[in-house]
Amino acid sequence: MAVGKKEDAKMADPVKPSGVVMYRICFKPHIIRSALKVSLVVGIVLNLVNNGEQLWTQHSVNLWHVAMNFVVPYLVSTYSAARNEARRSQGG
Repeated sequence: MAVGKKEDAKMADPVKPSGVVMYRICFKPHIIRSALKVSLVVGIVLNLVNNGEQLWTQHSVNLWHVAMNFVVPYLVSTYSAARNEARRSQGG
């Protein structure tokens, strides 16, 4: 039983990639393309949910909120893809 717990602990706490490694991975073209696609789809859905009424009634919307509905999904998708690629390259 003790061995199983140690293996579980290893899987739950893999070696973290350095900031420089993550930064380089984030700017790989396939990561950027993928993140842009995700942010476009998720951003449109979030804007329709959050600003739908203003858009349909042609009222003004807060451009900061509109932009953040695209930026946040881009950053989350980029980080997630970079983290997965870094773990995969480390054998984790």
